Amino acid sequence: MSSEYTVTETLDVKGESCPMPVVKTKGAIDGLSEGDVLEVLATDSGSMSDIAGWAETTDGVELLDQEDGGDVFSHYVRKTE
Repeated sequence: MSSEYTVTETLDVKGESCPMPVVKTKGAIDGLSEGDVLEVLATDSGSMSDIAGWAETTDGVELLDQEDGGDVFSHYVRKTE
């Protein structure tokens, strides 16, 4: 995780498979305020491309970082509007 942002909330979607990490990420982001950062923890390796693609095509969110921890994939998404 970068020191350039502070995690506001963590969403644990470990054990969930496509499309649930993205569906639950969208739901969690909708409940945050502008500028908040959501940390998403997933075990589905497909979440790396799925969440990146969702963030790229969704207004109001910015993908800050992704980390491949081997067993757990971490995603950091900021709500921008």
